[in-house]
Amino acid sequence: MGLDIRIRYIVVLIYLIPAFFISPAYCYEHPGGMHPRAQINFVRQQVRLKREPWLSAFNQLKVQADSALIAGHHALEDFHIPGFYFDKEGHRRNSEALNSDGFHAYSCALAWQLTGSKKYGDKAIMLLNAWASINKKYSEADGPLVMTYMGASLVIAAELMRNYSEWKSKDREQFKRWLESVYRKAACSISSRKNNWGDWGLYGAMLADYYLDNSPAIAQHIRQLKMDLPAKIADDGHLTEEVKREANGIWYTYFSLTPVTGAFWIAYNATGENLFFSGEGKSVKKALDYLLYYNQHPQKWPWYPSPRQGKPEDARSFWPANLIEAMSGLYKDEAYETYVEGYRPLMFAARHYVWTYPTLMSVKIGDYEK
Repeated sequence: MGLDIRIRYIVVLIYLIPAFFISPAYCYEHPGGMHPRAQINFVRQQVRLKREPWLSAFNQLKVQADSALIAGHHALEDFHIPGFYFDKEGHRRNSEALNSDGFHAYSCALAWQLTGSKKYGDKAIMLLNAWASINKKYSEADGPLVMTYMGASLVIAAELMRNYSEWKSKDREQFKRWLESVYRKAACSISSRKNNWGDWGLYGAMLADYYLDNSPAIAQHIRQLKMDLPAKIADDGHLTEEVKREANGIWYTYFSLTPVTGAFWIAYNATGENLFFSGEGKSVKKALDYLLYYNQHPQKWPWYPSPRQGKPEDARSFWPANLIEAMSGLYKDEAYETYVEGYRPLMFAARHYVWTYPTLMSVKIGDYEK
């Protein structure tokens, strides 16, 4: 190869290598993922103007964030989660360590984004640093699943805190290592499962890869999501694997659709692709309609007599209302609106983290100002 050709190759590389690393395809807008900047700005404006239901929902968030300020952390080196049906006490005890800390971190991170108050930011960072420095692994039968659906709260909180100037560089790097070696590993390990485990795995992997600016992985997760859904949702809208869960069939239908819709939302915020109104979205809408109808008419559930039903007795864990609330802003379905309007502001603070503050953090496609 002549000298002039080698020089031309070097010149080309000088221009291409920086473009590769700073290309928009490899750098998402932050914060984003579950809470894009446009959404946060919109909610701030509604609260400032004292508009409902955002003002009441914001006050609900503040109560949760303020209570978190006096709480410590419960980080575990080994997130040891035995199978629920083999050791319910051990499962619940260790799960609650992450559930409570994650909810507190998420609530404080969201409160910091909406108020700018340092007390919330500092608390969120303390909890993120605790888990990132102490937690080294997950284990036992339900370890990867529970890490994925409860640990999502920490990933969403970190995304919200990503631009917090008080979060030290070494601590950010430590969190990134935890995200890659523990959380993402757990999510990816279950993402090919054919039931709700796979749905949670894909959602968790997408959360992690959005934070990590891993756009090739996001693209692969979206392809897998599209491939998996036709086998999971029957023509009438029932979820083929989840209705097998006897008395818990309605719950598991909700438990599966929640991360699927969350993955749709991340896909939209990462790529602009609107799966909610695609062919896959039509099947998910049919499944949501199926879920809502049978949760309101459990006596008609064809898969098991007297199934468990979501009821509003506990405002902190009223399912599937949190999911229906999040989807009501997208699908503009009168049945959805009628179901949730009397219970606003809605919050879900138990077990898993997708639509945790659905009344406050309105989900919209397109311009948030319209």
